[in-house]
Amino acid sequence: MLSFLKNIQGDKAIWAVVALLALFSFLPVYSASSNLVYVIGNGTTMGHLVKHAMLLILGFGIIYGVHKIPTHYFKGLSLIAMPIVVILLMYTLAQGSTIEGANASRWISVPLVGSFQPSNLAAVVLMIYVARYLTKIKDKTITFKESIIPLWIPVFLVIILILPANFSTAGIIFSMVLLLAFIGGYPLKYLLAIVGIGILAFIMFVLAAKAMPDKFSNRVDTWENRWENYWNGEDTEADYQIEKAKIAIATGGIAGKGAGKSVQKNFLPQSESDFIYAIIIEEYGLIGGFTIMFFYLLLLFRIVVVANGSKTIFGKLLVLGVGLPIVFQALINMSVAVELFPVTGQNLPLISRGGTSSWMTCLAIGIILSASNKKFGKSKAGKKVNENNPLEILSGQL
Repeated sequence: MLSFLKNIQGDKAIWAVVALLALFSFLPVYSASSNLVYVIGNGTTMGHLVKHAMLLILGFGIIYGVHKIPTHYFKGLSLIAMPIVVILLMYTLAQGSTIEGANASRWISVPLVGSFQPSNLAAVVLMIYVARYLTKIKDKTITFKESIIPLWIPVFLVIILILPANFSTAGIIFSMVLLLAFIGGYPLKYLLAIVGIGILAFIMFVLAAKAMPDKFSNRVDTWENRWENYWNGEDTEADYQIEKAKIAIATGGIAGKGAGKSVQKNFLPQSESDFIYAIIIEEYGLIGGFTIMFFYLLLLFRIVVVANGSKTIFGKLLVLGVGLPIVFQALINMSVAVELFPVTGQNLPLISRGGTSSWMTCLAIGIILSASNKKFGKSKAGKKVNENNPLEILSGQL
């Protein structure tokens, strides 16, 4: 164990925040999983807890392995991973709209892994790819036309493949790409043009879905209903979820009811994933809720510190590209619980019960820790590329 800890490198504060969030997650997941057991009739609470523990152990294995990879290698790896991600998204979307009443165009079944959501992997890979491109054009005068094929075609392709099944994830990815491009110095006038193109493409998609409902699932109607009901306050299943979440928050008070004593977990759908923040406040009160928020904001602070301390442009953009979406997703999840946002289906990173999302969050954290490792933070300028190492060729020359 001591030898393992000695091999841990990178920002120690990020390690600590991630470990504390993961350890704390066992309490609300164990409590909220009783909904799956006694209401839905799925498994046992101990079984869900063990599964959650195994997922986190594998996740920390991902963090440990990835944080040992030199940061500049991710340039080449993103080029290799992008076509793989696109193929996975195409395959996932081609499965159809529903299987046994559930949306099947979000997951694929992988042996030994189970359900795998390619959109989570696509989000991380795409942000690395965008960071690589922005680094490549840094301090260069580039026209909008020159950036369409190498930058925006891959971005829109990924988003279009995710959009029909998962609007919120597609929206988050698009927003984060725009933010990263702005931080990376991409001309603002071009970004405004991309926003206009994105809005136009979305309108065309909605019109096509309305004109050919047999070719698309009912996702567009679902989006419309969620927004309309959110603004009009009409009674729907989403409003039922929000209502139960607000009851949980209101009854939690300042100090909460205590660990495992939530009542609303038995009535609130997705209490162990999408609405776990409401259960946390019910059991641990506003103190617990603000503490969790503090740790995510601390994680954001350390991400900015690591980005600022990176000695390469790619390192700075890479950290912000994969790190900001983690905190952004957490804030969206917490906002949904208190009805600042309509229901989006985004879970709480490192705390909610889940597989693919947790692993991809750990992948992103491993990348951040790699960039925070001073041994990997030095500029590669002037270093001879090893012609026998394809990763060195890709990362050093591209």
